[in-house]
Amino acid sequence: MRIDANAQRILDAAQNGRPPSKEDCALLLAFPETSIEASLLRAVAGTTSRHRFRNEGIILGQIGVEISACPGKCKFCSFGEGHTAFEPSMMLDDDILASAANFTASEELYALFLMTMHTFDFHRLLHIVETVRARIPKKTQIVVNIGDFDRAQALELKAAGVNGAYHVCRLREGTDTALPPEQRKATIRTIKDSGLDWYYCCEPIGPEHSPEELVEQIYLGMEYGCFQHAAMRRVYIPSAPLAPHGQITELRLAQVVATVTLATLACSETRSIAVHEPNLLGLGSGANTVYAETGANPRDTEQDTTGHRGRDIGACKQMLYEAGFTALLTSPQECVSLTEAFKQ
Repeated sequence: MRIDANAQRILDAAQNGRPPSKEDCALLLAFPETSIEASLLRAVAGTTSRHRFRNEGIILGQIGVEISACPGKCKFCSFGEGHTAFEPSMMLDDDILASAANFTASEELYALFLMTMHTFDFHRLLHIVETVRARIPKKTQIVVNIGDFDRAQALELKAAGVNGAYHVCRLREGTDTALPPEQRKATIRTIKDSGLDWYYCCEPIGPEHSPEELVEQIYLGMEYGCFQHAAMRRVYIPSAPLAPHGQITELRLAQVVATVTLATLACSETRSIAVHEPNLLGLGSGANTVYAETGANPRDTEQDTTGHRGRDIGACKQMLYEAGFTALLTSPQECVSLTEAFKQ
């Protein structure tokens, strides 16, 4: 069986530390997910990533603190205004603190994410951040996953104890959503200018997205210098407007993860690669980070994702262990043996 010469050239270069170009990435993504070229891509990315990140895995945890009909009207989200089946709800402070304590009790969580809808009560968010910050281990990072915000708000969040923010100008933003792409990019610049870690992702990937679209999405993260890159597939939600398109396989998602992994060799600011939702194929293809989730989840049809789509810390730890990671990064300065942590 002959291997495409261009694919071989790209992968050989990556093994020597030379990242692929945009054109190279588009070529890698154009191969069928079951091809030998895609298999080699995943293998090279997996090995490259383990060397780059010292075979350390990372667990992140997210609490979805509220549900409402979101004016972002994202056609892939279970909360989108006009098609959501959810009634408005909001977690009580005590429930948020209980979830935060559950996620951080073992001190194995690298960062705790707090997620709101696109529109949110900023002062309540500040209160939640301050309350949570006082109750969780000092080494655990706090990251917000919220709507657009300005520099003054970013600095207030930082002063309250926030270390980073997840924010994405998503695939077909402004077409599959009601949110202007430039507004999303303005918030990304705000995150960077404010000194917060910027968490990014190529998402939400569907079967209709071309290799060229995916490449542009991947490279936006590198253009602005993301702390974390990732790939996430769109989950099939029957009520969502994009449901007729279906969803990609985990094998195809792993191919995108692998491409992200090699592309980010050109971005020294990238410290980890995540795969959403967590799966072993992605973790063998360059990703080293998985998420535990509780509360609201835009990819779920249950009000509380716990025990449904959302995994807990133990399940995430086991997945990293099964994927062959030997250490768990628990803060920017600390890591523990994953073998020992898994025994606990």
